[in-house]
Amino acid sequence: MAITYLESIVVGALQGVSELFPVSSLGHSILMPAWVGGQWARDLDMSAKGSPYLALLVAMHVATALALVIFFRRDWVRIIGGLWNVVRTRQINTPEARLGVLLVLATIPVGLAGLALEKVVRNYLGTPIPTSIFLALNGLVLLSAEMLRNRKEIREPVLTPTGLTTNLSMQDTVVLPVTDTDRASDARLSKLSVKDAMLIGSAQIAALFPGISRSGSTIVAGLFKDMRHEDSARFAFLLATPVILAAGVLKTPELFKPENHDILGPALAGSVVAGILAYISVKFLVKYFETKTLTPFAIYCLVVGVGSAAFFTLHG
Repeated sequence: MAITYLESIVVGALQGVSELFPVSSLGHSILMPAWVGGQWARDLDMSAKGSPYLALLVAMHVATALALVIFFRRDWVRIIGGLWNVVRTRQINTPEARLGVLLVLATIPVGLAGLALEKVVRNYLGTPIPTSIFLALNGLVLLSAEMLRNRKEIREPVLTPTGLTTNLSMQDTVVLPVTDTDRASDARLSKLSVKDAMLIGSAQIAALFPGISRSGSTIVAGLFKDMRHEDSARFAFLLATPVILAAGVLKTPELFKPENHDILGPALAGSVVAGILAYISVKFLVKYFETKTLTPFAIYCLVVGVGSAAFFTLHG
């Protein structure tokens, strides 16, 4: 079973955008070939025995993760530096150090769930009709979160004349200039409790089901904890980076099996496209969520999910 350059580039473009938009990249990667039909449906069938499609998607996930690393490179330099200080001093004394620890802890649940459930979910749910239903459900969840959000009072940061104050512990207080919006957002995120960070991180488990968005689930969980849209999105993207990268490292060797030799070229082409579009997408979304909501994405998922479910049920 071969995958052409055109198929790989189209899938890469879809992956690069839909992985970070709250619309489920996995869901779109299943539905798009089914909608196109013909050879595309046969070449890009994840549930087919011996299909190289999943290995192709994993390569594109690595490209997406690298795009996130590049975009948030300053944050990751600070976070990794903070984690190194935690290892060296056994103390958490900066917002970056605490945020790093929270990211590590919040990644554990989805990592364990992924190892346990990935094959089961892929084999039994990686087909158009279940995916369509989950995509519509994703839209309902996003819309419900926004409706509930409108009934809640948005929690505002505590400002002092010199900047944003964030309490790291009972003893430590750090003041940051409000002009450094990235560090101010990281400082707000560092104030999450361990319990809340792990609950938000656990929301990524839902994305194992095709049609449920990783970023959407995480953002919704953050909104339920009264986080701002931009902070929820930022935390979602930071959380997604190690998860996507780790999955890629585990699965990429499948690309180099003898039977997948013919797709190495298309995989590289599609991954380059995915990485470029992922970078553009995260740049757009970080700005978007400063002033806007999940509602347009919710409506899109509902329309496409319900429409796809009806179509594939009638023509299945």
